[in-house]
Amino acid sequence: MKRQSMKACNQFVAEFEKVIKKPKRHDSKTYYTGIDLGTACVVLAVLDENYKPVAGAYRYADVVRDGMVVDYIGAVELVRELKEEVERKLETELVYAAASLPPGTDELDGGAIKNVIQSAGFELTNLLDEPTAANQLLNITDGAVVDIGGGTTGISIVENGQVVKVADEATGGTHLSLVIAGAYKFPFEAAETYKRNEKNHDELLPSLKPVIEKISSIIIQQTQGYHVEGIYLVGGTACLKNIETIIEKVTGIPTYKPSNPMFVTPLGIAVSCTNQVLT
Repeated sequence: MKRQSMKACNQFVAEFEKVIKKPKRHDSKTYYTGIDLGTACVVLAVLDENYKPVAGAYRYADVVRDGMVVDYIGAVELVRELKEEVERKLETELVYAAASLPPGTDELDGGAIKNVIQSAGFELTNLLDEPTAANQLLNITDGAVVDIGGGTTGISIVENGQVVKVADEATGGTHLSLVIAGAYKFPFEAAETYKRNEKNHDELLPSLKPVIEKISSIIIQQTQGYHVEGIYLVGGTACLKNIETIIEKVTGIPTYKPSNPMFVTPLGIAVSCTNQVLT
């Protein structure tokens, strides 16, 4: 594992967490925005002209399911609200944005994601798959970036700094919440909230282990035939305490995760944003 790379990633995420609470208002010729339309959470990350974090906002929502926009109007309104919220804090207009989608879904939903971003008032400059976006921040040259989202698990295999394979399968945080809802007789929304509280993770892990093992088997299947030196976990579901321990044990591959995996992909998307509009 490239410790320097993970250290730099953690520092970047820590800086972003600070500016969510206290935005950095200063003169910048332009701002670059990354928008992560997740199944459980929508995150907006803003960088200045030097690609340093200056502001951000996020909201838990149900406008996307399994990587597909299911509430188009709701998604547009939510992104517009987050945009306006950050614009007020920075006292500026946000123009350029990049976005992402699960690997292999561009033909199915790339148009919808693009339209959401544009309808919310942004100029779209880039659209890339989620694990590849995450690697903009991780800077892994050899390994598998695994983005465990709410509905799907996306995998990007990197060899010698080049993405050689991307894949996406339908298992993620939603499946963990369904298990919790069944075990505790909770409504689904209550299970989601219970899962997000780290204080409950030790208690939940035994019940959730079968789903994590299923995610591990997806990783094994998708990385077969490739030389994978390490697995790097990102995405909101990767916030689950000790998920990396179970995945490493099942796959037999060293597994790492940043200090806050939830913000790696949106920040990677923002890093990939430019001032050249996508045609």
